Amino acid sequence: MHLVVGLGNPGEEYAKTRHNIGFMAADEIHSRYKFSPFKTKFEGLLAEGLINGEKTLLLKPQTFMNLSGNSVNKVAIFYKIPSENIIVIHDDKDLALGKLKAKIGGSAGGHNGLKNIDSQIGPNYNRIRIGVGSPQEHHTDTVNFVLSRFSKAEMDTLQERLEFISESIPELISKGIAQYSNIIGMHNTK
Repeated sequence: MHLVVGLGNPGEEYAKTRHNIGFMAADEIHSRYKFSPFKTKFEGLLAEGLINGEKTLLLKPQTFMNLSGNSVNKVAIFYKIPSENIIVIHDDKDLALGKLKAKIGGSAGGHNGLKNIDSQIGPNYNRIRIGVGSPQEHHTDTVNFVLSRFSKAEMDTLQERLEFISESIPELISKGIAQYSNIIGMHNTK
């Protein structure tokens, strides 16, 4: 069993903000693979489905970003999911808009959602990073930047990336993060 986690903040005021790109990716996966409806469980919205014939859980923590680990940890413990079968999709302000990277483990890089997950389950889980541009480009501070909404042009770019993640996630589940990272690398050059 795998657990795919999209990070974001609950509430309409945060919808379509840079920090919520993980929620947007989770929604794309949810619709592509016809997961069950989201149910409120374990301090999150949780759905079940099959990807590549493997039972997969899809989670959108509802704890606000800084406490995402609370929800992730509860699901991982209840379903006995090892960290190597957890995939967290999140925004990255250090990557150019739309650039994708994937890795296992590593630093939280100042991302408070990842810091909290690391503190609860350790750092050795799979991460899909989605570039949302940088605060410096937009001449603003980090907090205001990650809570700002995407422009129409930015969303057009990102929608293609979200569809790619949804379409390619079976490769990560079946072949592992190293192979998936190569697939992402090829996609970034398009």
